[in-house]
Amino acid sequence: MKDLKTLAERLRYAMEVLPPKKIKGVDLARAVGVKPPSVSDWLSGKSKTMEGENLLKASKFLGVNPNWLASGIGAPTTSKDVQDSSNEQAEANVLFTDINLIKIPVLDYVQAGLFQEVAYDGVVPKSYTYTDYSGIDKHSVFSVIVKGESMLPDFKEGDMLIVDASLQPKPGSYVIAQNGSHEATFKKYRGLSFDEYGREIFELVPLNSDFPTLSSQTHEIRIIGVVVRHMRDFKY
Repeated sequence: MKDLKTLAERLRYAMEVLPPKKIKGVDLARAVGVKPPSVSDWLSGKSKTMEGENLLKASKFLGVNPNWLASGIGAPTTSKDVQDSSNEQAEANVLFTDINLIKIPVLDYVQAGLFQEVAYDGVVPKSYTYTDYSGIDKHSVFSVIVKGESMLPDFKEGDMLIVDASLQPKPGSYVIAQNGSHEATFKKYRGLSFDEYGREIFELVPLNSDFPTLSSQTHEIRIIGVVVRHMRDFKY
């Protein structure tokens, strides 16, 4: 089996190579509970990730290891023999221990601005979601929903971001940061230089040039976390 680096490649392998009879996209859509265009986006590579309940349902239907389907890590199945689809689905019931989904809070931008501060009680987030990303400290992982147009065209309003507050940003990282007030902002991190005390001077850059760039030299900026995942639902 060749190295399958993308979700699209692994999904096609699970639908066309592993089973004795090719599985149609419409059948996968019905099993997962999504519209056929969503499956088309997975297969074309337009959607590069599959998360949470969709990942689990797709893996169960296809009879594959959900961790392999999501990341390419591990074997596609726990058996060397490719069985019929009914046996694959039954066997898939024992595969869910291979992936560790964690429940994380979905925060609004005020809660995100207070994250890891005493003022944030962590009790009443906007909602919850699930991810297999845990990082070094799973308690430092949270999610926010993109709002506004400052990060167009790559990030649209309504996109979901997974953020790791235990990571330090690198040049080019996308970050959630607090600018003066408690409310957070989402921007691209650009390191510039270091001051006389060895502190990094940086800018927070919007992808949309109609919005201003923020500089740590002129604004009080605290980096809250680094964006590690980007998810989007496509409208149908």
